[in-house]
Amino acid sequence: MKNRPLITQFRISFALIVLSSIAATVITYILAAVLYINAEYKVIYPANYYEKQIPGIEEYIRRNNTKLLMPSFQSNLEKIVPDSGIGYQIVDAEGKILYGTIKEKIIQNRDELYEKINTSVGRQGSYVRIVPIIEKEGRISGAVLLSYQVKATYTDSSAKWWLMPLIILALFSPFIYIVIFTFVFSKIFTDNINKPLKLLMDASRKIREKDLDFEINYSSENELGKLCNAFSEMKDELKNSLSTQWKLEQERIEMVEALAHDLKTPLSIIQGYSEALIDSYTEGDERLHRYLATILENAQKGTKLVQQMQYTSEVERSAAQLNLTVVDIPSFIERKVSHYQLLASEKKIRITTQIQGEAHKPISIDEEKLERILDNVVSNSLQYTPGGGSIQISVKMEPERVFYEIIDSGIGFSKTDIEKVFRKFYRGDRARSTDGHSGLGLYVAKQLVEQLGGSIEVYNTATGGAGVKFWHKVFG
Repeated sequence: MKNRPLITQFRISFALIVLSSIAATVITYILAAVLYINAEYKVIYPANYYEKQIPGIEEYIRRNNTKLLMPSFQSNLEKIVPDSGIGYQIVDAEGKILYGTIKEKIIQNRDELYEKINTSVGRQGSYVRIVPIIEKEGRISGAVLLSYQVKATYTDSSAKWWLMPLIILALFSPFIYIVIFTFVFSKIFTDNINKPLKLLMDASRKIREKDLDFEINYSSENELGKLCNAFSEMKDELKNSLSTQWKLEQERIEMVEALAHDLKTPLSIIQGYSEALIDSYTEGDERLHRYLATILENAQKGTKLVQQMQYTSEVERSAAQLNLTVVDIPSFIERKVSHYQLLASEKKIRITTQIQGEAHKPISIDEEKLERILDNVVSNSLQYTPGGGSIQISVKMEPERVFYEIIDSGIGFSKTDIEKVFRKFYRGDRARSTDGHSGLGLYVAKQLVEQLGGSIEVYNTATGGAGVKFWHKVFG
């Protein structure tokens, strides 16, 4: 059925539910009828069972006649009248109760007795047969009142505790079968749908994990089969596209590396000759000295930019390579802050640190990558924090992760910065784009943080400064 269109599968499932419910109901009714027939007279008396006993009791009354008026004859009468199902009452000619199982007065006086003699009257859901007691002279001296009901009754009171639930169950069986078969066939229908959907969800997860080496093993002519085929085609096209993109990316990285390498030599020559000219400069032409200083400064900036480009290519090329070592984080932070203090003192910037959590416990991490992350983030804060400002470095150590937060009292990020600051070569707005800024620092930091299994984000503090938060895994 899985090859049929979904609407056809639904219609077939609905038809099977109805037909199966009808068939099961018919079988149940037949079985219930057979059970009832077999149970009749064994477990159930028919509705007219006690009514059929009345003629025999009347014949006994006529034979014994006035003897019945004596209370001593009660035991003989009760041998004829059933213990249950028929009640009786003996009255005299005036309607007075002499004895019997019926305690309520039914005949009020002689006139009523004569009026209802040899008749059956209704009484509170029962029938009362009034049989006269006639003396030899033909005079009515009393009557026997026999009360019975016309309905099916149980031969044994215990039978109703199992037979009645079966009858009720048979009556409600159509609804029960509808519920059962709806569950069964709807499960079959949903299983036919869920199987390809699960395959598609697994395929989506693999694509998200950048794993395109999989196949969707589902074949059908319906909508889900076509969807799986379309998804497979999309995966193949995506794989081809990514392969092409990967090749282009590799070519780009190689081109950047080649360009950086080619630029490194002439920039080194320019820098070297500029330094030599400045060293050999004698007082005189101040303009020449200024030109040489400008050439040297920009040659140094070019050299730094080339170094950053080379490191960026190296980071992109060796994304999966980690050189793990055991690092004591408090000592590591203290050492790094001592390096930053020289630049901070030039601008009179105060750097403070705070370490929380399991600070005494060394962790396993790629120290070089972590150092580069902190250098890029803190140098960015030092660059944009005004003189007399402050930088707060906070570290929180947990068993499986380490969190870092660097907050400065600088100018903060613009809205555009927050959206694009991690893009490659993004240089931010004019306020944060001075000093030959390459736009690679935070890009590299993000790449390295992700290689360490973490994430990074930027934000503005309540006082207007910039904040950078990142975390990385603790490698065991």
